[in-house]
Amino acid sequence: MKNFLLNYLFATSKRPVLFRDLLEANALFNEGMLVDGAKLNFKFRYFRLYAIYAALSFVVLFVGLAVLHQFLEKIDAHVSIVATMLITAGVFAGFDLFKWQVRKAKTATLIKEAWQIHFPYFPYEKFSTRLEEVYGVALKEEIPRGELEKFILEKLVEGGKK
Repeated sequence: MKNFLLNYLFATSKRPVLFRDLLEANALFNEGMLVDGAKLNFKFRYFRLYAIYAALSFVVLFVGLAVLHQFLEKIDAHVSIVATMLITAGVFAGFDLFKWQVRKAKTATLIKEAWQIHFPYFPYEKFSTRLEEVYGVALKEEIPRGELEKFILEKLVEGGKK
């Protein structure tokens, strides 16, 4: 269900993720930052995003209203107005949270898929933080683009032997 939803909400290019883009995306993702969709070749399908969120919101609000209908019928109109304002604010704030969560899930999925292409012999869970450290060293030492892959792989192998 999760994969279906992510594939439905995002357009993903068939082009593979470049090595350097994977390194940068992995470092940003491990730091808890948002990764640019262009680095991982994906973008939102906004109409579908709004439609899915509207459907989810409707279901949650309808169930909540059905459960609380007896109580809401008996309270003061002023309380209902304030509650409506808060619920409306919650729906709009919830959209940003929903968008952030699905983007985070899609980013993680695409990083793991690209990882299998570029680092098939290094498990993602074990080496993702090590790769982030090695990439940071490579940036500090200003390793040329042509030698970056060799440098990264040598450091990962050295770290794996320890």
